[in-house]
Amino acid sequence: MVNALIFDCDGVLADTERDGHRVAFNRTFAEFGLPIEWSEDTYAEKLQTAGGKERMATELTPEFARANGLPETREEQTDLLAQWHKRKTAIYTDMVAAGMLPTRPGITRIIAEAQDHGWEVAVASTSAEPSVRAILERAAGPERAAHFDVVLAGDVVEHKKPAPDIYLLALGRLHVAPSEALVIEDSRNGLLAAAAAGLRCVMTVNGYTEKEDNSEAILVVSSLGDPDGERTRVIANRGSATPGNYITLADLERCLAL
Repeated sequence: MVNALIFDCDGVLADTERDGHRVAFNRTFAEFGLPIEWSEDTYAEKLQTAGGKERMATELTPEFARANGLPETREEQTDLLAQWHKRKTAIYTDMVAAGMLPTRPGITRIIAEAQDHGWEVAVASTSAEPSVRAILERAAGPERAAHFDVVLAGDVVEHKKPAPDIYLLALGRLHVAPSEALVIEDSRNGLLAAAAAGLRCVMTVNGYTEKEDNSEAILVVSSLGDPDGERTRVIANRGSATPGNYITLADLERCLAL
C-alpha cells in the first residue's frame, strides 16, 4: 500500500492569509479605485467564501455597482472580476518571491520525509495556480516541488471547498483509495471538503481558524513543529498518533490507522 499526503496551500504550507492575500486584495482594490479595504476582522468573514474571485464578488452588490459606476450584468462582472483577480495574483506572487510569507513550521521537513519514504505527495487548493506554485516552491524547494505527484489549484473543479470535488479529483489523479490518503488542512471549509471525500484530515490551525469546529479532524495541532524550532501544541487527538514536541511522519501514518 502506498500512502498519500495531500496538502492545502494557504494557511498550511505558509501563513498566507492575514499579511499575504488580504494585503494583496486591498492593494488591488486601491489600484482599481475601489472604496474597499478589508480589515483583519472583515477578512475573517470573507474567508468563509472559498476562492479569490468569489471573495471579490461578495462586494459586487447591485447597490455597490451602481454607486461606483461598475457593470451590473453577470457577464461584464465576470470579466471585471477576472481582471481584478489577475492583478491581485501578480501582487501576491511578488510578495511570495520577496520572502514576505514564511513557510509554516514542519512543512519543509514533512514534505522531504514523505517523499524520501515513498509517499505520494500532492497539493489541492482553490487558490490561483501561480500563487500556489510560488508558495510550494518556497516551502518545499524547487527540486522537491517539481517532484510533487499532483498539484491542483484554482478553477480546476466547478465546486470549491467545502464541496469535496477537489479532493475527489486528487484521489483520482493519485490513484489511491481514501483510506490511503491523509489531508493537511487549516480551516473548517477544507476539513468539510476532506471529510465529504471520505478522507482523514489533520488540521494545523492559525489565528483565523483555531476556534472553528474541528470535530471531523483526526488530529488538530497548532503547527507541525520542528525539532529545533516551534513546538507543536496538540488541540485535539482522535486517533492513535502520539505526538511529542513536533509531528513526525510516523504520527501522520498512525492517523491513517483504523
